Amino acid sequence: MEAQRQNRLILVPCPFQGHITPMLQLGTILHSKGFVITVAHTKFNSPNPSQYPDFNFLEIPDGLSDLNVSSKNFVSVLSDFNITCKIPLQEALTQMVKTDGHLEKINSIIYDEYMYFCNDVANHLQIPSIILSTSSAANMLTYQAIPRLVKDGYIPLKETMLLDPVPELQPLRFKDLPFSNFTDSDGLLQLISEAHKTRTSSAIIWNTAKCLEQTQLAQLGQGYHIPFFPIGPMHKMVPPSCNNVLEEDHKCISWLDKQTDKSVIYVSLGSIAFMDEKEIVEMAWGLANSKQPFLWVVRTDSGIDEDVIKKLPESFEETVGERGCTVNWAPQKEVLAHRAVGGFWSHCGWNSTIESVSEGVPMICQSYFGDQKVNARHLSQVLGVGIQWENKLERGEVVQVEIVIRRLMVDEEGKVIRHKAKELKEKIELSIRQGGSSSSSLNDLTSVLASNFNDSDLGPSSFLFRNSNSENSIVHKGLELIELCALRDLETGHEAATISANLKNPFVFKLYEHVFIGKTWKTSLEDVGIGRFPPVHTGIDRSTQIECVPKNPESGLFY
Repeated sequence: MEAQRQNRLILVPCPFQGHITPMLQLGTILHSKGFVITVAHTKFNSPNPSQYPDFNFLEIPDGLSDLNVSSKNFVSVLSDFNITCKIPLQEALTQMVKTDGHLEKINSIIYDEYMYFCNDVANHLQIPSIILSTSSAANMLTYQAIPRLVKDGYIPLKETMLLDPVPELQPLRFKDLPFSNFTDSDGLLQLISEAHKTRTSSAIIWNTAKCLEQTQLAQLGQGYHIPFFPIGPMHKMVPPSCNNVLEEDHKCISWLDKQTDKSVIYVSLGSIAFMDEKEIVEMAWGLANSKQPFLWVVRTDSGIDEDVIKKLPESFEETVGERGCTVNWAPQKEVLAHRAVGGFWSHCGWNSTIESVSEGVPMICQSYFGDQKVNARHLSQVLGVGIQWENKLERGEVVQVEIVIRRLMVDEEGKVIRHKAKELKEKIELSIRQGGSSSSSLNDLTSVLASNFNDSDLGPSSFLFRNSNSENSIVHKGLELIELCALRDLETGHEAATISANLKNPFVFKLYEHVFIGKTWKTSLEDVGIGRFPPVHTGIDRSTQIECVPKNPESGLFY
């Protein structure tokens, strides 16, 4: 008996905590849908295979494994990854296809937006590729706007305009753009330009929900003519797992159990964001003077003296007592879901953002760099679930730290924000239930991925047919082309219209194949077909047509 061919997906995460986590969450989700998962990862910051026994792991030599990465050099590090990892991945996947080709076919390469070399690898191997965006749609909008801002003379940014609103991106100010405070802004702009060329990628998967960014997703859709799959929050669709590269300290949970409901301010500023000792001291006294219980993540492995808290005056410990708890790294999802947590002081990385709003926890938004600034503005000015902190933690800011904590945790302003956060949590819960927007989008993604192994037409209920109304959609353009050419041929006396156009994207062939074009024009046309297949002739069974299809066409025909 012939072995059943498996649907294999290659996942390529960017090797940083905030990028690895959502990629592994996506892998867990798609594995539960029947796909075989191979995670191709760098040696640097590699995930622990023992935590994912159902996955296959493929290490890519990177030559960069002894790096001390921070926000100060990650641009150059990412650029290096895209140079050093390309050939090793291409060779490894080529060998995989040769070895297992009779049983498995690589269905698609799903890669982090910053590992853009994967697109070239996919093209070389004639495999569809899909982007996973681990940042917000609001952030992607700023990247999409870069050519316009350069053309209009706004970039390079000028000091005098940093507080001005960005045209067509309000409420963002120029200081909120993700590249505004980078020393190597030219390098970052080049990285962004490379990372957000969709090239021949077939779709974008988003760890977001329509209730969070419906307007932003719609605006992006006008510029990217490929399907979007907003399936977030992904962490709510997978069981709790140990997907942290950093070791978590669970002692804080027992401490939280002793606190009253909604009383604790949780402070964690991310896996890369850096605080020096002066900032630590200012934060410490601000927390102490706020009179609120606090759980504080102090990352001693980011260059901070691990005894910095112990070096604070004895009066600090006397002031805080049992009201404070400090850890090196916390089980964040568990913390945010805890009944005692009433606020989150965050750097506003997208993972932290979506984890917080999913639990209805309002935020103090202290961004450092990149997309964090866009997210902070979106949370505070658009969603209304946070207070943006724009002060520097310098000497004399203790009082301001105390004030902003009390604004969120005690004052009337905080009550309004808390109510909005609760409403947003309820909307997110609806989105991931059966029939919700994220759940439906996940079903659509699964169907489109699986369709590469099923040549039957998905029909009018398919994702593409249901979403072909946008004038910018690939389906709409295809229909428009057919109609124009058909009218031309009919006017010249042809009894049947056959239209051919060279298409380079193998995923696009399948998208066209899934639309009932023949039904649309069956009253006037005898020969209409879509995709890499010959025209559908009246009276000829589709399976007969499929037998004539080349197995690995370099390009396809649109009939």
